[in-house]
Amino acid sequence: MFIRRSILFMLLGAASFAQAQESPYFITYTHHMEEPGSLEVALNPVVGVPKGGARHFTASSLELEYGVNGWWTSELYLDAQKTGRDSALFTGWRFENRFRMLMKEHAVNPVLYIEYEDITGADRIVKEVVGFDTFEDLLEPPAEARHEKKREVEAKLILSSNHNDWNVAGNLIAEKNLSGEPVEFGYAAAISRPLALAASPDPCSLCAENFSLGVEMYGGLGEWRQVKLAGTSHYIAPAIAWSLPNGVTFKFSPSFGVNSNSNRALVRFGVSYEIPHFFR
Repeated sequence: MFIRRSILFMLLGAASFAQAQESPYFITYTHHMEEPGSLEVALNPVVGVPKGGARHFTASSLELEYGVNGWWTSELYLDAQKTGRDSALFTGWRFENRFRMLMKEHAVNPVLYIEYEDITGADRIVKEVVGFDTFEDLLEPPAEARHEKKREVEAKLILSSNHNDWNVAGNLIAEKNLSGEPVEFGYAAAISRPLALAASPDPCSLCAENFSLGVEMYGGLGEWRQVKLAGTSHYIAPAIAWSLPNGVTFKFSPSFGVNSNSNRALVRFGVSYEIPHFFR
């Protein structure tokens, strides 16, 4: 009941609240796009604390995000992971495109997200949770899981809203494995705000307006003909972002499993640097 009410509140809340600086989210997308012509380079490691005797792992994703124009942002991900004393593995790549459907600011701002991914079963980024994903998916040793090929197409409907100093965003996710498995569904929802809106008149790294706090909730919604919460996993994740005047942003977010199907914790770190007018 708690999970249902939390999901409903945050997804419906996306029709009303934000800020315009770097959001602290790792999972949830907003309607804010990359500046046209600018390139953002980011490294986002995640440390997993799984259940069931599986060893701790560290996975990381190198992200290259480019603003094609005001309504189109494109991004390439390169994933890798290391589990225990095993060798590090390259686990695949993902290519996403986001299209803003309304250019002017509205009460609710929709964005269409389309991604193609070519990864292996050893991928541990856990960028989203779909279908009936549980902690058991991480029990298989990476040396064996690497032989499983996953070529998938993923679509998201992103709904995001700004009001005063609040941002609320909700994502509905549909993912299809091209090998013929059924369509899987998931969600992500988040709310955040900067500590202050008024900017300091002097350059400042530790000013309140450079910090943004938020919380995310995400999980699975079953699959085609079995859309439900039962048997799925869900996480809640407080998050913080620290944006420096030189274009560098640091993020931190621990995700905690809220039911028996979830991992104990997924701790995410992030550092990004924006290069303005990269091709101009």
